[in-house]
Amino acid sequence: MTSATESVTEIRRYPISTVRTQIANVLSGLGMPADQVSITADAMVDADACGIDTHGISLLVTYDDRCTAGTLTMNPSIELVHETAVSAVFDAGGGLGYVPGVAATELAIAKALEIGMAGVAVRNSNHFGAAGYYTRMMAAAGLIGMSGTNGAGGRAAPTRGKEAKLSTNPLAFAAPTRRNPTFHLDMATTTIAAGKIRVKANEHEPIPVGWVNDENGAPLTDPTLYDLGSRFALTPLGGTEEGSSFKGYGLSAMVEILSVGLSGASLVTSEGHGTRTPGTMDIGHFFLAINPRSFRAEGDFEDDVDSLIDDLHATAPVDPGRPVLVAGEREDAIRRERAVTGVPVPPGLREKIREIASRAGAPFLLD
Repeated sequence: MTSATESVTEIRRYPISTVRTQIANVLSGLGMPADQVSITADAMVDADACGIDTHGISLLVTYDDRCTAGTLTMNPSIELVHETAVSAVFDAGGGLGYVPGVAATELAIAKALEIGMAGVAVRNSNHFGAAGYYTRMMAAAGLIGMSGTNGAGGRAAPTRGKEAKLSTNPLAFAAPTRRNPTFHLDMATTTIAAGKIRVKANEHEPIPVGWVNDENGAPLTDPTLYDLGSRFALTPLGGTEEGSSFKGYGLSAMVEILSVGLSGASLVTSEGHGTRTPGTMDIGHFFLAINPRSFRAEGDFEDDVDSLIDDLHATAPVDPGRPVLVAGEREDAIRRERAVTGVPVPPGLREKIREIASRAGAPFLLD
């Protein structure tokens, strides 16, 4: 029999459908229209299903905070404000980026299938979840997909800097295959995603050395201090200049240029970014779809991707018990596992969602 203490401290697992319903309940309670709830909940629970726990149900805590702060509109009007044969721009109305992100991806797919390639940008948006959700949609349509977004504020210091100037600026890429599972890469351009610090804070665990530095460039290990302000900075991918952090820094700047320069959103380095306009963080996203059949005969591209994956898998491993993987395979394995075992929700997060659901008048399902 489970004791009262165990019931509070244990990590519990829930069916994916239950987690999705819990997400939907809270979003509805926070004022999101039903049609937008469906699209948003699908995308959020997909992250939980494949092990990207920083971008699933745990984000309800962040979204509730942003509603309270007045930087997020839960019932936005989403508009297509510019369009050509190969491009388009959406205005997200200050809302979460899932619905305009899906709309932008679907439009990029349609245009790329007809024209050969297309790019679609979104401005006046908020957080859009896991960047790979959108590129996997493109790959499922037989297209090469890329997506990226800037963020709500300064999170990462440029190489040689100690001030947080850029966000985590994630970048995703997916390529269709014929024999192997889709190749899909989804990565922050920082050493770790900021959401991992939120997870550490929720569970009262220290930050590993090398993830984030304080105002003097020394490692910060207390996750409760991180949100105090931009004097704390994530490290660019690579961690140190000796570790080639300038590469992660360069990738982050590239994502910022595409997400803002093509959409007309706000640069993360601009004064008041993320807070200066009520109801929005004015984040920008960018989506690119490429039809490989515009370059080669049908199936040739996919055959080459399959051959590369096969060759990488054939690499002699350092540890025979740990074979070489390619991008996306860990997430695919977790998706298969969690379809059976469910999504783990730790106790700190459960209690925060219970509180949010109570305030929002939403049913709580995670007892």
